[in-house]
Amino acid sequence: MDVDAIVNAANETLLGGGGVDGCIHRAAGKELLEECRKLGGCETGDAKITGAYKLPCRYVIHTVGPVWEGGNYGEKELLASCYRRSLELARQHGCGSVAFPLISSGIFGYPKKQALKVAEDTIREFLADNDMLVYITVFGRDTLDIGKELYGDIQQFIDDRYVKAQEEQDKYSRRNLKLFSRASAPMGDAAMEPPLCQATVYGEPDTEELKKRISELDESFSQMLLRKIDESGMTDVQCYKKANVDRKLFSKIRSDMWYRPSKATAIAFAIALELQKSEADELLKKAGYALSRSSKSDVIIEYFISNGIYDIFRINEALFAFDQSLLGG
Repeated sequence: MDVDAIVNAANETLLGGGGVDGCIHRAAGKELLEECRKLGGCETGDAKITGAYKLPCRYVIHTVGPVWEGGNYGEKELLASCYRRSLELARQHGCGSVAFPLISSGIFGYPKKQALKVAEDTIREFLADNDMLVYITVFGRDTLDIGKELYGDIQQFIDDRYVKAQEEQDKYSRRNLKLFSRASAPMGDAAMEPPLCQATVYGEPDTEELKKRISELDESFSQMLLRKIDESGMTDVQCYKKANVDRKLFSKIRSDMWYRPSKATAIAFAIALELQKSEADELLKKAGYALSRSSKSDVIIEYFISNGIYDIFRINEALFAFDQSLLGG
């Protein structure tokens, strides 16, 4: 990954092992092991930092996660400490980005869903006071278990809206195909019918009228976003962090009145502002987008807005579970 630091789920010796630990050591080369020998090991819940050597990053942060013993032996606190200490080391060494594996969720046996919750909560707490791009990488899609009930509800919502939209689109396509076939027929009655489309010749554009219309443009996406932030009572920082958008991207939006964000970013801000469906539609329209029932990801997002769920991490988990692109910048 193209980041300043990656986090290694290590054991207490820091001398390599299986899983992620072994892979990182093999990829970095023997120099990593030589440096690790000088660190004197690492306690569970703590972290230590080394160079990255042959890896495409600056640092490797080694942290020792807890072995799962049922959850009654301080595993949650120790796991949170792994993320907290790793992030502190990344900050101390000037890292702008860091990538974590899902610590302790492999051979250490920590239940993946619970491990992800600890990771998200601890990282979110850190990012409330710090600017850093943080990734959580997972081994497979089944790692994110959003729950059978939620999955079923979303699937039903998709079936009720997305599938029907697809049926309507297919019906429209078939109708257009018939019209096209009839219009392009060389012989018979259809050949006598007027063409479906005719070219129209226009005169020179009225430049003064164009200038007038341009001068009367509606509120831009950037203007509406900043107004909505003020109305919400949030600070700019609170809003872009809640939207899972980094500071640099928000600065572009703020400094350029006509900046056009990606659709994912525009939706992320609508989620962060906890807009109702009609307000979200209005904000997206300012950026030239719309929530479409012909898009599975849009239908999933509509599900969460309709149910008043505005946690972008939870929404991204659902999008990931349905193999859709995530929100944020």
